[in-house]
Amino acid sequence: MLAAWAAFCGGPLLAYLGVVPALVGFLVFALGGGLGLVALVAGVVALIRGRAAVPSLVAALGLTIAFVVLAFPGRHYPRINDITTDPANPPQFVFALSLPANQGRDMTYPGKTFADQQVAAYPDLGPFIIGGLSPDEAFTRVEATARKMPGWDVTRVDPASRRLEGVATSGIFRFQDDIVVEVRARDGGSVIQVRSKSRDGKGDLGANARRIQDFFAQLRWTGPAAGK
Repeated sequence: MLAAWAAFCGGPLLAYLGVVPALVGFLVFALGGGLGLVALVAGVVALIRGRAAVPSLVAALGLTIAFVVLAFPGRHYPRINDITTDPANPPQFVFALSLPANQGRDMTYPGKTFADQQVAAYPDLGPFIIGGLSPDEAFTRVEATARKMPGWDVTRVDPASRRLEGVATSGIFRFQDDIVVEVRARDGGSVIQVRSKSRDGKGDLGANARRIQDFFAQLRWTGPAAGK
């Protein structure tokens, strides 16, 4: 049980401190949870046979409960890791392609398979519309908001194309995801399109969609002209 608890607690800690990559830390964490479940099953069998070590059984039960509580919500999210407010014409990464961490990665949007799953999982996720504000004015607001977002590092600002890119770092495992935001003209106002893509894993546990929603929520606080 000591090894299971060490992996369960040590994985996130090592990832947070930068000792191991985020994905390695997550896998160590998951290994700890799996070992805890195995220990729990073994403990129950031993209890039935009258040879249970009660402290170990309690420790295994506690670890299993903690792991299930943390991991269970993830079952509701689709196994996609690239979310955009415009699946038909998603913002494209430009500067992100030059980052060392993205060398060799395919940064193109996966297309219909992801779009269909996204619509099913996040039917209300769409662009942010600002009526009565020019694209240049809207971009100024977008940049100011992006620079205030927790965990965001704005890596590239291009006022000419009204595009900015950045990297978002998660709080515990320190996963890093790439972000691109574009402001486009629309009906005398502006529309803001966002794309957030994970660098690791096949799924994102809803992190990219939440990031976009949080960004739009912050935009709503920046002025009365903002609205969806």
